Amino acid sequence: MRLIFILLAFFVCAAPVHGASELSKINAQIKQTEQQNKKLEQQVKTSDREISKTKKELVRAADKVSSLEDKRSEMAKKIAEMDAQLAKMTNDMQKNQSIVSDSAASILFVASHPNFDTENMRDYVLMSAVLSGAADRLDEQIQVAEQQIKDLEKIRSARAVEKEKLDRTAKRYSREKSELDKLLRTRNAQNEKLKSQQSALQKKLRELSARAKSISELSAGVGSSEMSADSRFSKRKLNLPVRGRVVVRFGEKTALGLKSDGWRIRTRGDALVLAPADGVVKFADSFRGFGRVVIMSHKNGYNTVMTNLGNIDVALEQEVLAGEPVGRMNPDKPEMYLEVRRGNSAVDPARLFKDE
Repeated sequence: MRLIFILLAFFVCAAPVHGASELSKINAQIKQTEQQNKKLEQQVKTSDREISKTKKELVRAADKVSSLEDKRSEMAKKIAEMDAQLAKMTNDMQKNQSIVSDSAASILFVASHPNFDTENMRDYVLMSAVLSGAADRLDEQIQVAEQQIKDLEKIRSARAVEKEKLDRTAKRYSREKSELDKLLRTRNAQNEKLKSQQSALQKKLRELSARAKSISELSAGVGSSEMSADSRFSKRKLNLPVRGRVVVRFGEKTALGLKSDGWRIRTRGDALVLAPADGVVKFADSFRGFGRVVIMSHKNGYNTVMTNLGNIDVALEQEVLAGEPVGRMNPDKPEMYLEVRRGNSAVDPARLFKDE
C-alpha cells in the first residue's frame, strides 16, 4: 500500500514537470522561428534596398554613357566633315598649283625669248599686254594659293582639336561603359527570382505575337495599368527613350502612305535605349517587321512601345525606373518606332516627350 502511494505521488508530481518541459520547447521553437523570420525580413529589406540602389545607379550611369555616346558621335561626325573639307581643299590647291605652274611657265618662256625688232613692234605690244595680264592672273592665283594654305592649316588645327577631344573621352567612355555593364549584370542577378515566372508568360506572349496582326494589337493584348480619371502620363515632359532625330511624326504619312500612330526616331547604330518612365516590362521579344520590341506598362493606363532594338536587357514583369537602360538599338536598322497608347487609343508622343 505504501509503495502504491509513493508511485502515485511520483506520477502526480512528474506530470506537470513533463508538461512544462514541452511548453518550454515549443516556446523556444516559436522564439527561434520569430528570429529567423526577422532575419529573413531584414534580408528582404536589404535586398530591396540593394535593388533600389542598383536601379538608381543604373539611371545615372546610363545617362552618362548615353551623353558620352552622343558627344563622341558628334565629334566623329565633325571630324568626318573636316576630312571631306580637307580632301576638297587639297584637290583645289592641286588644280591651282597647276594653273600657277602653267602661267609661270608661259611668262618664263616669253621672257627667255625677247624680240625687240621694230618691224614686229605690234606683236611686241600685244605680247607685253598678254604678259601683263598673265602676270596679274599669276599674282591672283598666288594669293588664292596663300589663302588656301591658311584655310587648310585652320581646318587641320580644328580637326586636331576635335580628335584630341575624342581621344580624351575614350578612356572616360570605356570606364563609364564598363561600370554600366557591371550594373546591368548586377541587376540581372538580382532579378533571378523573375525567371521562375518567365516560362508561362513567354508561352502566353508567343501565342499573342502569333495572333496579333499589328503592333497596336500586340500592345493592347499585353494589358496595361488600370485606367483612371487622371489622364496625365507625367507632370513634366520626358526625355525620349533614345537620342535621335524625329523623322516621322504622329499623324503624318509613312512610306507606305499610312497614317502614323507614333514617332519614327532616327538614331545612332547601337544607341542606348532607356525606359521613358517608371513602369513594368510587359513584352520583351521579337515581333514581325519590328525587330526586337519592348512594351512597358505605366500608370494611368498608358503603354509605350519601342521597336527595332538590337538587344534587350530587361525581363518580363521587371519593374523599371525612368532612365534605366532596357537595351540597345539595332546597328543595321537604327530607327525606333515609338508608340504611346492609353487603353485602345494612340496618343501623340508630342504631348509627353521633349523633341530633342
